[in-house]
Amino acid sequence: MKTITLKETAGILLGHDDYLILMHKSPDGDTIGSAYALCLALRKLGKRADTLCGDEIPPMYGYFTDKAPNEGFEPKFIISTDVASTTLLSGKAEEYKDNIDLCIDHHASNTGFAAVGYVDGKASSCAEIIKYLLDEMELEYDKDIADAIFTGICTDTGCFKYSSVSPSTHRTAAELMEQGADSTFICHLMFDCKSKSRILLEKMVLDTLEFHSNGRLAIIEVTKEMMDKSGAKECDTDGIPSMPTQIQGVKIGVTMKEKPGGEYRFSVRTNEGIDASAICAEFGGGGHHGAAGCSINKEKSQAKKEMLSVCMKILGDNI
Repeated sequence: MKTITLKETAGILLGHDDYLILMHKSPDGDTIGSAYALCLALRKLGKRADTLCGDEIPPMYGYFTDKAPNEGFEPKFIISTDVASTTLLSGKAEEYKDNIDLCIDHHASNTGFAAVGYVDGKASSCAEIIKYLLDEMELEYDKDIADAIFTGICTDTGCFKYSSVSPSTHRTAAELMEQGADSTFICHLMFDCKSKSRILLEKMVLDTLEFHSNGRLAIIEVTKEMMDKSGAKECDTDGIPSMPTQIQGVKIGVTMKEKPGGEYRFSVRTNEGIDASAICAEFGGGGHHGAAGCSINKEKSQAKKEMLSVCMKILGDNI
């Protein structure tokens, strides 16, 4: 992948048309907010643009996603937002994995799958990059675009509390508020509102909590049975991986989620300078310093043992 500047990225977007913007599977606020903000912005500039995700977009994001219904045309230029690897694409989006023209991302572990890309591993979120990009394009913001970008930033920073947050991130958020973003509504919806099924799921998940390494390592599980019993949807699992590291003394928090086909998805969150991406890289995954993920396609107890072994080695213990 050829790495390009923000200015070059803006030039490419101004010079093409008929865009299709891809999001990663199990979409979160950052990939959704980035894709829809870019889509709305391109349409505002008189371009044709659509979004595509292989999985369902949670209805809670409807306050801005409903403003950009798909128009249905033959795409000529494919963009990915917040996608670090084509393995994160699913469904119809996966059909474009070998034909992505432009990648916009903030994961330092990006695999360089697109023809050209703008990747800023220091940005708090992909949405923050989108803000800088639209500023470079001298776009006049409206409330829907501002809401979409603010949503991406606040969700990917844990409501501005992760180490990836910089002074620039706060300034960007303030500008978005000035441009119409409803910060009070968005932060309340994203962080204070939980469905009944989410609460029931959390109750079952906490029953699986285990401590290792004298309380410095905590692991929880999310099984298909729990999802079925609670009635939880995929979007109800957002935020659950952060639960272990909210416990005093925990330096590494691991969430083990059962996936179809015997695969287990691990989400790792860390405190006190421990590199989560280095842990997940041992299993072919990646992410950020404080938050990363990977998959292990092995029997449950073996997958769990291998993950714990790597984490305990980082902490200087033996399993």
